[in-house]
Amino acid sequence: MAVAIAVVRAGWRYARPVGWKPGGGPGQSRAGLSGAASRWPGAASKGAPRLLGVAALALGGVLGIGHTVWGRLKSQEQLAKQAVPELAEGRLQLTLYQYKTCPFCSKVRAFLDFHALPYEVVEVNPVRRQEIKFSSYRKVPILLAQEGELLQLNDSSVIISALKTYLLSGKNLEEIISYYPPMKAVNDQGKEVTEFNNKYWLMLNEKESRRLYSGKEARTEEMKWRQWADDRLVHLISPNVYRTPAEALASFDYIVHEGKFGAIEGAVAKYVGAAAMFIISKRLKSRYHMQDDVREDLYQAANQWVAAVGKDRPFMGGKEPNLADLAVYGVLRVMEGLEAFEDMMCHTQIGPWYLRVEKAIAKAQGNY
Repeated sequence: MAVAIAVVRAGWRYARPVGWKPGGGPGQSRAGLSGAASRWPGAASKGAPRLLGVAALALGGVLGIGHTVWGRLKSQEQLAKQAVPELAEGRLQLTLYQYKTCPFCSKVRAFLDFHALPYEVVEVNPVRRQEIKFSSYRKVPILLAQEGELLQLNDSSVIISALKTYLLSGKNLEEIISYYPPMKAVNDQGKEVTEFNNKYWLMLNEKESRRLYSGKEARTEEMKWRQWADDRLVHLISPNVYRTPAEALASFDYIVHEGKFGAIEGAVAKYVGAAAMFIISKRLKSRYHMQDDVREDLYQAANQWVAAVGKDRPFMGGKEPNLADLAVYGVLRVMEGLEAFEDMMCHTQIGPWYLRVEKAIAKAQGNY
């Protein structure tokens, strides 16, 4: 069951293909919506019979087990050796290794797009992860940056902080990376993890800070909500997109469609992964002390963010999105097209802010 285990590992971190545009995926348009929320089509019928979803999961699980061993052997024959790409010399060259549907990767892409930084994307197979075999750090996103020497940046918040510091300070990127040293730690589940010191800090002098922030309060606010996006908002995604068997299947259908899966892996991922994540989502619900209806936690978080932004400014950053705006947007974007996203838009006030960030990113890219 190595494939199934790897699919669960990948599915834990992502829920929906980011970068998806309205009308770009299967599903029927939502009726009865008005205003900003009406732009998102639905991806799954809310009336899907629970019994049908359970039956599909069970059938898929049986088929997946039957194909796993053969699929694993077949995939080994097809693996091509992946080397670190050679990047052109000159200006800063960026290559992002990602799962397209990972909220942490979505955060990085939102930052890169808003700052109009060109970058190449390498989609990582979540089962074999052959594309990142060059790295001892085995999570995504990974960003390779070259402006002479090739450098590797790990962790989404470190990537964002380091690049923002680079853009504002003119410091050498290698020096900037040294300000975010990795540290081994043991999490609440007793598992050793790699943490990064200072990851929400921008390494700026006083003059540079004044140019970016209106005051110390603005800097503190940005850091607080960036951390909130990582520590709270991200953990609401899986319990909501895998809330029912039908929603779990819809989520993994998109994951398989957008991810880098082979035909056999895709079949296993859709059914075995959906079944596993449906079960795991219930554990996550308990671990993060969510309500019986996890939608209520999602609504509460969305409204909490809207209240923090306030009515007197379009973004938390003022006239333009700051790093907290981009982080929250990046995390939420992975749910686009799924039932959880539609429900959030219908039952909270986050829609207008979300559209403003989307418009700001499109404008920065020259697409608006």
